Amino acid sequence: MATVLNGRQPQRRQQINQFVDFDNKIQNFSVETVRNLLNMDNKGIAKLCAKVSLMPKKDAHGRTYFSRDDVEILRKVKALHENAQKLQDRTVAKPMENIAPVKQPASTAVQKMISTLESLEDNIASKLSKMIDEKLDGMDEVVVELVRCKTENETLRYKMNELNKENYNLKNELSKYKTIGLGLYVKKNGETLL
Repeated sequence: MATVLNGRQPQRRQQINQFVDFDNKIQNFSVETVRNLLNMDNKGIAKLCAKVSLMPKKDAHGRTYFSRDDVEILRKVKALHENAQKLQDRTVAKPMENIAPVKQPASTAVQKMISTLESLEDNIASKLSKMIDEKLDGMDEVVVELVRCKTENETLRYKMNELNKENYNLKNELSKYKTIGLGLYVKKNGETLL
């Protein structure tokens, strides 16, 4: 839905297109308006959004809209894509030996943008892979430490079980004796002393 800053909204869908000019004060554009502006279907708009990682927003009623900046970005990406497609069509249509070297500032600008985007993508990918590698290097040490701790825990558990058995035997042996005072003990029930 197109929203006008001065508070006026178009009454009918037909009137929306008359407020499409970027010189006006429209800040948000409906999908239909963007479709008309870019002369594309919804799939084409979705592909453009995916190329630049642009997510349309939703208003309080759940309707999808694009901001003015979003539409401008989509318009530029579409123009770049069309220029690249035309350039590709020209090079495919004519063999390379028939093409005279002509300086084309638009194609060089497109090539510069493409190379810049590719270098940016490579830079981001390399930084991410470095971070992942650093995290994984630390994980190796953590895994080794966990294995060592597990082994130590099992050893301590075995020792604790042995000590519990010994404690149980000593308590049983102690219960066979009766204290008579001054640190002296007598065996109960007439059992013989060893």
